Amino acid sequence: MPSPRAVNAALASVAALGLGLTGLVALSGGASAATANLVVNPGFETGTLANWTCDAGTGAVTTSTVHSGSYALAATPTASDDAQCTQTISVQPNSSYTLSAWVNGPYAYLGTQGDGTTDVSTWSDTSSWNQLSTTFSTGASTTSVTIYLHGWYGQSTYYADDVVLSGAAGPSPSPTQSGSPSPSASASASSSPSSSPTPTATATTPTPTSTATGSGGGGNPKHWVTGYWQDFDNGATDQTIADVNSEYNLIAVAFANADSAGDGGITFSLDPTLQSKLGGYTDAQFKADIAAKQAAGDKVILSVGGQNGTISITSAAQATAFANSAYSIIQQYGFNGVDIDLENGLNPTYMASALHQLAAKVGSGFILTMAPQTIDVLNSSSDYLATALQVKDILTIMNTQYYNSGSMNGCDGGVYSEGSVDFITSLACTAIQAGLSPNQVGIGVPASSSAAGSGYVGPSVVENALNCLAKDTNCGTFKPSTTWPTIGGVMTWSTAWDASNGNQFATNEGAFVHAMP
Repeated sequence: MPSPRAVNAALASVAALGLGLTGLVALSGGASAATANLVVNPGFETGTLANWTCDAGTGAVTTSTVHSGSYALAATPTASDDAQCTQTISVQPNSSYTLSAWVNGPYAYLGTQGDGTTDVSTWSDTSSWNQLSTTFSTGASTTSVTIYLHGWYGQSTYYADDVVLSGAAGPSPSPTQSGSPSPSASASASSSPSSSPTPTATATTPTPTSTATGSGGGGNPKHWVTGYWQDFDNGATDQTIADVNSEYNLIAVAFANADSAGDGGITFSLDPTLQSKLGGYTDAQFKADIAAKQAAGDKVILSVGGQNGTISITSAAQATAFANSAYSIIQQYGFNGVDIDLENGLNPTYMASALHQLAAKVGSGFILTMAPQTIDVLNSSSDYLATALQVKDILTIMNTQYYNSGSMNGCDGGVYSEGSVDFITSLACTAIQAGLSPNQVGIGVPASSSAAGSGYVGPSVVENALNCLAKDTNCGTFKPSTTWPTIGGVMTWSTAWDASNGNQFATNEGAFVHAMP
């Protein structure tokens, strides 16, 4: 970041298709034909929801839309509930399982909770019967797993039938085999579904939890003002972390790079040139400045990649190497988490695995942000947006770079010019409709005309876009079908360029965002 990539609408569509192909991972896995189905009442042929626990008032048995037999599940989401139905099943530790179900309707999800390894999920949006399937392995001490089905907030009824969990039965099945209720959902955490989610199963997608507020522990602000701190000198105002304007409540230190082994690991150290220009800015001072910002209630994270940072995570081994090395750096400097700013493509499956491993290591308080280019989030199959959807259970906010991109297609299919309110709002709409919560979607813009090749906009454009998304006021020609008052916030490249521009972004956008309800 920034990456001077001017792309016209025609090229964007072609590129988006290419990126989309890399974002799909078909699941094949299959259970032994001799293995019994561990699900109780798998086809709802009791004519009831026996052995299933559904969110209150959302689940029922139907006879009108079934895959086989006489009955099926019909569950209807609300604006604040995804209509989740669960069943907890006894399993064996250190064992492999295959989970499948036939589903019908918009945004039908199938997945697991409590595997003891990595919870998995898959989904589709086909208004006809289609089979979802995924595989998982249990942990060393796992004796039960919860399987779930759910739809998406504010969408119509989804149907499910013939649910199968194949694998070794647990030694002591629970008496009722019933699942515990899902966490209560809140309207502020709801999000709209995709206009084009992947219609095929994807691997290791995490459970799209109904709270969907991202990680970071308690005390996070309602809206974020994110600024990138430059660990290099490029003509902008050189800063220590302490110099960053106090309006920023999330500071991303840019950048960590690939290690020399090329095994997926990353490294970070302060740039010697910058240290010299700052009068000998030491590691100890840097760490102390991070701690002081955190004491003031701000978050400081490590940004990975950038325009020139080529970090490849394309295998399980590389995913683990990334998580381990990132965790080591977080411990060394006291970062709250990481930002993913990889501008040369990424593998959704293995990057999602790496980030879930890292989140598990860091624990409560983990902050995860992303900063994709617009071309990487044009639809839910685009590599970055596919990744964001797979980590939405731990994602704090995705701040798309609404610059250096040329014209792009919005969520309504229209082509909008960079630098306009329509460009920002229609592309933010794409991310929300794909399945991210509004509070996980932020607006990224340059801090000045010198900070990027194109796309700089004045404060009024950003504020109009926020008002349009949150309140349906100050819109351009594009008007979202609903309002998203919990829209995540704003981001800029960079705090150094903002300082060179008189801190215009921090002063204007910081005050505006902090005043949002």
